[in-house]
Amino acid sequence: MSVEVRDNPDESQYEVFSDGRLAGYSKYRRGGGAITIFHTEIDAEYEGQGLGAELAKGALADVRAQGLELIPMCPFISRYVRRHPDEYLDLVAPRIRESWAADA
Repeated sequence: MSVEVRDNPDESQYEVFSDGRLAGYSKYRRGGGAITIFHTEIDAEYEGQGLGAELAKGALADVRAQGLELIPMCPFISRYVRRHPDEYLDLVAPRIRESWAADA
């Protein structure tokens, strides 16, 4: 299975493809040096294949490459960042990181 993650700015979403077929997406809004990822969905046909994680990794790599601050409003992306803090916590907007620390 070949997996590819692409940014589709016309649709304001990151997309994950499995063997060339669209398998899921993460919707976002950009502005003010930040990106808010607010919804992620993997097609039922592709669930359980790790494509959500691949989508998260690809999207977060792009956020880093662009030097954007992450506002993870999507529960899936938020959980992914919290599970991989050494790799991604530095991307999260400071006010969000502070609220997470207060929740701990």
